[in-house]
Amino acid sequence: MKKLLIIFTLTSLISCSTTKSGTQEIATDSTYGYSKENPIKVGGNTNGPANEQKFLSSLSGPNGEELWYKRSGSCCSFETRNSSFGMGMLDVYKVTYEGKKDTLTLYFNMYDKVKPKAPLGLKFKK
Repeated sequence: MKKLLIIFTLTSLISCSTTKSGTQEIATDSTYGYSKENPIKVGGNTNGPANEQKFLSSLSGPNGEELWYKRSGSCCSFETRNSSFGMGMLDVYKVTYEGKKDTLTLYFNMYDKVKPKAPLGLKFKK
């Protein structure tokens, strides 16, 4: 009986943490991702570019439109403990979707990690 209780408790904890981590939020701050002062932190020093691509691939336009994106370069050095050099650079992507007349500029920090949110005007695919 004791083993069964332990298994039930562990199963409950695992299922709760999975549900919680599956939550995808949309940012309420209009500068999130759109300014170099408030980049999207996707983390992963050696996997940073792959994390950026994975994040961008998970987004859509406000009505579910497919996104098109292209890395346009790097900018804006900053200090970080998560780089072997103690410094990092932000990656800059140009993003658009069908019906959008102009492009959006998104800034990414590939060194530091915070659970990313969808920038205002975009959403996560279902």
